[in-house]
Amino acid sequence: MLSFLLGDTVGAEDTFGVVESVKTASDLYSPISGEVVEVNEQPVDSPEIVNQDPYGKGWLIAVEMSDPSQLDGLLSAEEYKNLLEEGN
Repeated sequence: MLSFLLGDTVGAEDTFGVVESVKTASDLYSPISGEVVEVNEQPVDSPEIVNQDPYGKGWLIAVEMSDPSQLDGLLSAEEYKNLLEEGN
């Protein structure tokens, strides 16, 4: 379930929703600050799409950044992949 709506302002590290499963619930955190400019309702109705197509139909919110320098503190795709591989 998403807790932010179109036009809301989200801060870096703010919780913007929750992913629930049979055994647990996990918060979703925004990596950046800005205005929510799009909300994808499809995962609300079909949550499995987040796992099936996370880079396509499974996105949750689009945020227009208020501070692009916040990107400097995030991992690149390659760094994230390496971090996951190290954890296994």
